[in-house]
Amino acid sequence: MHDVIVIGGGAAGLSAAQVLGRQHRKTLVLDAGQPRNAPSDGVHMFLGHDGLTPVELLRRGREELAAYPDVVLERARVTAVGGEVDDFRVQVGDGRVERARRLVLATGQVDEPWDVPGVAERFGRSVFHCPFCHGFEVSGKTLAVLGSDVPQVMLGLYLADRYSDDVVVLTHGPHQLPEPVLDRLAAGGVAVREEPVERVTGELDAVEVHLAGGEVLRRQAVFHRAPTRPGTTFAADLGCEVLDDGCVRVDEFQATTVPGVFAAGDAARMAALPDALTLVSQAAADGVRAAVWLEQGLFRAGLEARAAATTG
Repeated sequence: MHDVIVIGGGAAGLSAAQVLGRQHRKTLVLDAGQPRNAPSDGVHMFLGHDGLTPVELLRRGREELAAYPDVVLERARVTAVGGEVDDFRVQVGDGRVERARRLVLATGQVDEPWDVPGVAERFGRSVFHCPFCHGFEVSGKTLAVLGSDVPQVMLGLYLADRYSDDVVVLTHGPHQLPEPVLDRLAAGGVAVREEPVERVTGELDAVEVHLAGGEVLRRQAVFHRAPTRPGTTFAADLGCEVLDDGCVRVDEFQATTVPGVFAAGDAARMAALPDALTLVSQAAADGVRAAVWLEQGLFRAGLEARAAATTG
């Protein structure tokens, strides 16, 4: 019986494990090895680590965890979860079942870019999803935005306000955008093109967007706020409340609606927030917060058990 099983070995999961390891909690981290930000060329807005590659950041994290004998990291795919507080069961790919008193879900989200040849292959290198993560590096460059709904299209207006005076929104076919949105784009100097996008070629600073009809739109970078889905269904399987966007609902302690189950990283958010932040620094902070309050709960449960044993 482990004290805690952490599912997911990204910034959120490893940060939670580090806190727990320092409290001598027997912690098992199970990681399938598919981090969402692997294609990115660098992590940003993480003080002391700005520009570090995601691969290197996780390598350093795993190396640091080796100092804590109560933490075990295992590359394994979880296939099923179940149980309840003080007796959760986690099944891994080889068929064995691990048990724990508490769970931390740090399973992330999966991006699902438009099915346009060349987009997915360039995700994180010349096709970017987040202006906070990648906007500074493309300041002053010619930009395109792939998007057809209001949140995707308004990204073009944000980029024009912060980073570039040459932004084009490509809706990949006829759109039904509200007139006030179109008026705002026009006022911000953002052009809107409806031609279907046939493919994207080239690399950063020399991206070519091939439109139906033969025109090639040359841009230095492309932004695409791709739809996402949860990395796993484990939260729902356990009975946790899941919000409309697929994120696990958590409170200010990173606790889900199921006792003993915590969630951290971009797989989770508070209901009051409109969206899950996709920043590595935020994921790490979520993991720390989840582990701190989880530890406090385990500590109090231990005190109560000892008091009950004494009086009994």
